[in-house]
Amino acid sequence: MMDQVASTPAHGSDDVDLNAYFQRIGYEGSREPTLAVLSDIVHAHVLTIPFENLDVLLGRPIALDAVSLQKKLVHDRRGGYCFEQNGLLLLVLEAMGYEVSPISARVKLGYPRGEITPRTHLVLRIEMDGTSWLADVGVGGLSPTAALKFELDQHQATPHETRRIVRDGDLYFHQALLTGEWEDVYQMTMEEMPLIDREVANWYTSTNPKSRFKNILMVARAAPNGVRLTMLNDEFSVRDASGKATKTPIHTQGEMLELLAEHFGIHLHENDHANLPIIRG
Repeated sequence: MMDQVASTPAHGSDDVDLNAYFQRIGYEGSREPTLAVLSDIVHAHVLTIPFENLDVLLGRPIALDAVSLQKKLVHDRRGGYCFEQNGLLLLVLEAMGYEVSPISARVKLGYPRGEITPRTHLVLRIEMDGTSWLADVGVGGLSPTAALKFELDQHQATPHETRRIVRDGDLYFHQALLTGEWEDVYQMTMEEMPLIDREVANWYTSTNPKSRFKNILMVARAAPNGVRLTMLNDEFSVRDASGKATKTPIHTQGEMLELLAEHFGIHLHENDHANLPIIRG
């Protein structure tokens, strides 16, 4: 397996169908590699392509090559998690002429800062005019809806939550302001994450019995006016711009399928209906 992965090209921008991608996210603006275009694309992507781990729960392998990413997220109109979402955006930005690098991270949301979590998150670093920016369309219900300037201790407004980047020793923390409190979202050393490392982390995330994504059902999408939509196990949540969440329990598989279709645009094949578990919280 490792020999096959190692032979896979690190970059596949020549294989990206930009027209199909932009149609998928409903973007009709400029294609010049500027900051404004970057933020517009990030915003459109997060509002359109849902974060989801349904294929992991269905026991399907998660492929990271350009053809597979576009088939699933663009042509089949499904979603995915960080390695798929940011993997696709990496290819798109490269094809558009951005100077972009894949960066590894450790998700910290819900964990004490001192606890070492797996390095199983992918972030994108973009260089423009001597300034670094971060883009991340794959961190679940907190995917930033704009590019973030890599500048310490600066409050950065987005169409959704305010963000900032802080430093603790050799580590950098991306934080979100949630109900008046700063919460760590993930931790970075700014080390690059080449494809082989993404393949290994993706394999762990999608197959290890102890992986969170093998034990929870999670679907998320940003909506206009600062709203976040999330399905976590057997609960559907709508969180408004103030942080107030309205939660609805999911009792049956039929209710789950209706919510997936109505709010996330996910229409599973009929053969998958019986195999998709309702995980009780």
